[in-house]
Amino acid sequence: MHSKKRAAWRERLYDVIFEADTRAGQLFDIGLLIAILLSVTAICLETVAGVQKQYGSRLNTAEWIFTCLFSIEYILRLIAVRRPLNYAFSFYGIIDLVSILPAYTVLLGLGGTRSFAVVRSFRLLRVFRILKLIHLTSESEDLGAAVWKARGKIVVFLSVVLITVTIAGTLMYEIEGAGSSSETESSSNEPQPSSEELQETSEETQFTSIPQSIYWAVVTMTTVGYGDIVPQTPQGKIVSAILILVGYSLIIVPTGFVSAEIIDSKISTGISNQTCPYCMAEGHLRDAQFCRKCGKPL
Repeated sequence: MHSKKRAAWRERLYDVIFEADTRAGQLFDIGLLIAILLSVTAICLETVAGVQKQYGSRLNTAEWIFTCLFSIEYILRLIAVRRPLNYAFSFYGIIDLVSILPAYTVLLGLGGTRSFAVVRSFRLLRVFRILKLIHLTSESEDLGAAVWKARGKIVVFLSVVLITVTIAGTLMYEIEGAGSSSETESSSNEPQPSSEELQETSEETQFTSIPQSIYWAVVTMTTVGYGDIVPQTPQGKIVSAILILVGYSLIIVPTGFVSAEIIDSKISTGISNQTCPYCMAEGHLRDAQFCRKCGKPL
């Protein structure tokens, strides 16, 4: 009799903490999200010098209150599930644990900083469950599977990009170096410049090595353009323009690979927001009676 009451109590606790279909579960998740937002805000404000000086003690107290609440919540989650280790090593389980560890490591003098507690912002992903957008979790899994299926094409694409930037960098090194040396040779018959003029001339060529030139090619091809290395010769500027156009053309290539895989594997199905109490898997069909991963009854 006692075991039955205990099992019923654990099921009710599970419904409140892990399920968002009930009113109690929705209120619990909403309260949890508010606490996470307030906690992350407090951590961010602690890094502002003026706020820290005036409200440092209050923010510290608030952070410890949130840490204690999240610790109690983590323990309750371990109690509610039938297989605590499966939850502890799941994505949300690891995030829940990591979100409370920084405060305790600082308290025990093990080093670190409580600023890393901002990782608990990942817990805001639970808003999908509250808003009945659990199908977005399934979509993320589909995206990950599509990227994995297209890994061969992506590797080939990255290899082509690597070869391109290597060739472009080497070409620019030769062009800019040759242009600089020719200018130096043409001025050899003229009066020798001063040491300051020689220093300015040597600094005209920023492509001082092939690795430096490859770095420029990567920055240029990705259309970032820091501007710290700039070609000076007309030939170098032509190569730079071509590389920029090639970069724009290659941006859409990986997207096409992944999109094709998603279209091939896309199947329209009704997804519920039910969580498996054994393996914590989500994204089951609405009429599913067993977990899609572990096969246990839902």
